[in-house]
Amino acid sequence: MKTFEYHSPKDIKEASKIATSRSVFLAGGMTTIPSMKLGLANYKDVIDLKGIKKLSGIKVSAKIVKIGATTRHVEVAKSKEIKKAIPSLAALADGIGDPQVRNRGTIGGSIANNDPAADYPSACIALNAVINTNNRSINAENFFKGMFETSLKSGEIIESIEFEIPKASSYQKLPNPASRYAVVGVYIAKFKGDAVNVAVTGAKSCVYLEKNLSDVLSKNFVTSSIDKQKVSSAGLNSDIHASADYRANMIKVFAKKAVEAC
Repeated sequence: MKTFEYHSPKDIKEASKIATSRSVFLAGGMTTIPSMKLGLANYKDVIDLKGIKKLSGIKVSAKIVKIGATTRHVEVAKSKEIKKAIPSLAALADGIGDPQVRNRGTIGGSIANNDPAADYPSACIALNAVINTNNRSINAENFFKGMFETSLKSGEIIESIEFEIPKASSYQKLPNPASRYAVVGVYIAKFKGDAVNVAVTGAKSCVYLEKNLSDVLSKNFVTSSIDKQKVSSAGLNSDIHASADYRANMIKVFAKKAVEAC
C-alpha cells in the first residue's frame, strides 16, 4: 500500500474542503481498502467520514425511511423501525456479505461505489429513493449511471438516503456462494394506486428498472403476469457465474418469488 495522508474531519464542510481529484472518502472501506492494498487505486488523501455524527442514524416517518450515509448494514438489518416500515429493506441488509462486512460496510459507501451486483442500488430504484448530498438531492433513477459510476461530482458527499414506504415489497436474489453479491437480484415494491417497481441488480453493468415487468404487475399483481412476459438476454452479463440466458430466466424466477413474498 502506498503512502497517503489520512484525515478525520469533524464535519461535512471540512471533509468537502479537503477533497481533491486525488482523494477518496472512506466510510466502511469494504471496497476502498482492498483496492488500495492490491494497487488498483492510489490516493493522495484518504478522508474518513465515520467521525461525522450527522451522517449516521435512522429516522422513520409516515411515508419515508431516512438512513444516514455511514449507517452500517447491521444497523439497518436490526432496526425495529425499518423492520416495521420496510421489512424487505432490513432483510436485504441482513443478506449482504458476511458478518464482518455487515458490521463495517455502510449504505452510503455501497451506493456511492455502485457495484453492478450490489444489493442496495436495487432498493433505491424500487423504493423511489432520493439520495441527499451536501449539495443537492438526486432521484435514484438519475443517480446510477453505469458500472461503478454515479452522478456524484468531485467533493460531493452522500449525507442520507430517503426511501418511500411501499404497501408491500420483497427483495429476492441468487447470491454468489462466495461473496454473497447478487448473480441476479430482484426488488419489487408496490405502492398506493397499485404502481409497481421492479428493480434488477447483478444482471447488467448497472442496476435498472425492469419496465415491462413493472407495467404488467401494476395492472395485475400475480405471478402469472410474469409467466407471460419474455425477458431478453440481450445486454445482460455473461460470465463464469452465469450466462446471459440464465440470468434472463432468473430475473423471471426471482421476480415471481418476490411477488409471492409480498
